[in-house]
Amino acid sequence: MFFTNPVILDPGVIIMTINEGDFIKISYTGKLEDGTIFDTTNEEVAKVHNVYNSNGRYGGDVIIIGVNQMIIGLEEDIKEHEVGYKGTVTIPPEKAFGDRDPKLLRDLPLRRLEQKPQVGMMVQFEGKQAKVLKVMGRHARLDFNSPMAGQMITYDYKIEAMLEELKEKAVGLSALYMAQEMDIEIDGTVAKVNVPLEFNYSQHWLNTKAQLALDMLKYTELTEVLYVETYTEELIKPDSEEQEQSEAEESDESESDEPEDSEELEEPGEE
Repeated sequence: MFFTNPVILDPGVIIMTINEGDFIKISYTGKLEDGTIFDTTNEEVAKVHNVYNSNGRYGGDVIIIGVNQMIIGLEEDIKEHEVGYKGTVTIPPEKAFGDRDPKLLRDLPLRRLEQKPQVGMMVQFEGKQAKVLKVMGRHARLDFNSPMAGQMITYDYKIEAMLEELKEKAVGLSALYMAQEMDIEIDGTVAKVNVPLEFNYSQHWLNTKAQLALDMLKYTELTEVLYVETYTEELIKPDSEEQEQSEAEESDESESDEPEDSEELEEPGEE
């Protein structure tokens, strides 16, 4: 493999240093001051500590150095080491998730909240997540600060690899955005991204695909990104059969709602 930034200490020993623009794969576990784990790339750890996301992807993340894809303190520490390094770094709030902002505390009428608030619970309001600090009569005090704001953060992490191949970089970016490695073919400097048909129903994909293509073009040697949707009868037939079955069921329900034919009852006194 061709290394762009190798440091050779002894014959046959190559150390990969980390520089701006490098694609690296890291595994990590993030902890708060009290030891609470809030994020991890280890699936088993996530399940044990109740931070598992069934839609997430585990095993490591691909990150581009120097493009603000991670908190400042973690990136600074990574750049001081090399591929294969495993260690721990403790990061102050100003280089982690920032200090707590009192302006992000809001008192809101209970009627404006979809859920009945209780102290300590997380609620959604206008698309943002907040923690309930206090319930006062018909109002609740919400904290829109990040749960990690104002805290010292500790990361146990390992620099697993540096990605050199163009396809590795493109696939790594797709996993970063969509939590799964997409099927990507590389022809020279053109990437053909085979888009799963189920992505047609994903609002996240619709919001993300332009940024994914932009990052591929900006941070790799690619000059063109093609998104390809392939349809075959075998792929779309199940949907058609489900639709026909659904229509048949609706028809049966409609017929069952109609009154059955019966003889008219004679009114008393009629012959």
